[in-house]
Amino acid sequence: MSLKAQKRMAAQILKCGENRVYFDPYLIEDIRMAITREDIRNLIKEGVILKKYEQGISKHRKNVRHERKKKGRARGLGKRKGKKGARTPKKKAWMRKIRPQRRELKKLRDRKLITTATYRKLYKNAKGGMFTSVAQMNRHIKEKELLKRGR
Repeated sequence: MSLKAQKRMAAQILKCGENRVYFDPYLIEDIRMAITREDIRNLIKEGVILKKYEQGISKHRKNVRHERKKKGRARGLGKRKGKKGARTPKKKAWMRKIRPQRRELKKLRDRKLITTATYRKLYKNAKGGMFTSVAQMNRHIKEKELLKRGR
């Protein structure tokens, strides 16, 4: 005789799916004799019929991957999706480049190492995207001898 009816009733009482209902294999005869909901409830109380744990999804692999990414692994070209501008927007890249250049120019002007006219010219050059970094800008200033004499 099949235990389909008992499994169905137990699932309804335990408020879970039939796959999560566990019957004690040693007490199958007792379960077979249970034909009413009351009988099933008593067997649940006795621990003959149990509700299995819900199966979860392990986060272990995700955590390992996250740790590797923190170290800089798995971030190569093959893992990137979208354009370069999607990962670092053009505006953010520009701000990261121009702000230090402008700070450096202000510092040079305030220390009177360059004239106001030179400052304006270099400021416009920086705005036009002539320099890729502060170091390149400083090299340009030295090459063109734009620093004031005697300093």
